[in-house]
Amino acid sequence: MRLLVVEDDVHVAAALASVLRRHGFEVDLAHSAADALERLDSGPDVVLLDLGLPDRDGFDLCGRIRALRDVPVIMVTARADVRSRIHGLDLGADDYLVKPYDVGELIARIHVVSRRRSPGNGAGGETPPGPRPAQALCGGRIELDRLRRSVSVDGAPVALTRKEFDLFAALAREPGVVFRREQLISEIWNTSWQGNHRTLEVHVGSLRSKLALTGVIETVRGVGYRIVAAPERPGGRTLPLR
Repeated sequence: MRLLVVEDDVHVAAALASVLRRHGFEVDLAHSAADALERLDSGPDVVLLDLGLPDRDGFDLCGRIRALRDVPVIMVTARADVRSRIHGLDLGADDYLVKPYDVGELIARIHVVSRRRSPGNGAGGETPPGPRPAQALCGGRIELDRLRRSVSVDGAPVALTRKEFDLFAALAREPGVVFRREQLISEIWNTSWQGNHRTLEVHVGSLRSKLALTGVIETVRGVGYRIVAAPERPGGRTLPLR
């Protein structure tokens, strides 16, 4: 597996590269945002991204990487505050690891995000679980295509981040079934960290806004979330989705 390590501290980068190579990874180093963008052409399987870069903020670089390549990104940084974690995940990072960290945990996370790559990206990943690649929801108004990692509403494509798509696809596996918050956090963010409850709420809110259909994702208070085909009015009358 080829890794692109983006780290401005030359000594830290060299030490990390040495450890990763001993574990069988091919490692390419970049010490600035400009250098990282050039090295994307080498086709890395995973990007390890430090946020404190000399020429560009790591958050901005993550957004640029997302626009150029569909490659998993793990933010590896000393910024431990919740706001930074949420911001990084909202920008499309697949994971967020705070320094100092255990190398074994980093390697495990690298393998996890690599396995989650879509088969259409040439990574040989497994097809996300689901009854079929394409799925119609909400009376056919929403179409979810797992192979193309796309969602459309009334035929119009909806631009979702990687995590937003993963979250919606997870809920869509079993419409009407309640998914516990802990289950979603574990599956989408590969962690049991309690602070991710707020991250989950942010992503659900963003999904609702982008889908622009009232009542599609229902909050089950104290438990989690589920997809509802069409909410009902009292008395059994169907409430139209808007």
